[in-house]
Amino acid sequence: RSCCMQRRVGMMLLRSLPRGTAAAAAAATRASAARALPLHAARSCYHTRGQYSSHAGIEPWYGQQCSATTILSVRKDDKVFVIGDGQVTLGSQVIKPNARKVRKLKEGVIAGFAGATADAMTLFERLEMKLGEHPETMRACVEMAKAWRMDKYLRRLEAIMIVADANVSLTLTGTGDVLEPVDGIIGIGSGGAFATAAARALIDIEGMDAEAVGRKAMDVASDMCIYTNKQYVTELITVPKPADADADAPK
Repeated sequence: RSCCMQRRVGMMLLRSLPRGTAAAAAAATRASAARALPLHAARSCYHTRGQYSSHAGIEPWYGQQCSATTILSVRKDDKVFVIGDGQVTLGSQVIKPNARKVRKLKEGVIAGFAGATADAMTLFERLEMKLGEHPETMRACVEMAKAWRMDKYLRRLEAIMIVADANVSLTLTGTGDVLEPVDGIIGIGSGGAFATAAARALIDIEGMDAEAVGRKAMDVASDMCIYTNKQYVTELITVPKPADADADAPK
């Protein structure tokens, strides 16, 4: 409807112009109407960071960055295990096989990300600042999510983060969500659902600790997800036992 209205207004303006300039104005009107076509009709792929044309055979890879990976966090007994693959995908190309998507923010706090690398690095720096202001991980993540949601620069950053310490495992998103899983298992990225399902199936098996569950679940995800490889980066946290438990233990 907007295109039709633009054409009608253009025709009304053309009638009031001399014949010499009417032809040039008509050509300009047709060009502007073509640019005003819907996205699916123009067959072009746009993003706020740039433009990519499907005619040139280039797919809109930026929107896929948030999903083209697998990060998994498993909490079982006295261990918290975070594992991520190393594959960096640009459209249909594997750019790098050994990227480090799981990092230690400070002693006892681990974070993993799925998304654009530059955006994730910016969010890591902001989260480190929040951890310096608020030593409690939950409070720091809530403050980080508030800033991520409200700041006009941070809200454009596209990534999903997993943050874990000895007490809590959280998922942070750009929409202001701070989610804590019920079973201590978090999976994000294109293979996150596969890894989460496999980890939940293995979590109750006796003899398998958090690391064994996480590695086996990532093997399943990497076999099913084309954006996930087997060059894993891992971090492990050992939860200290409370002092009263040691006192009550039989000697």
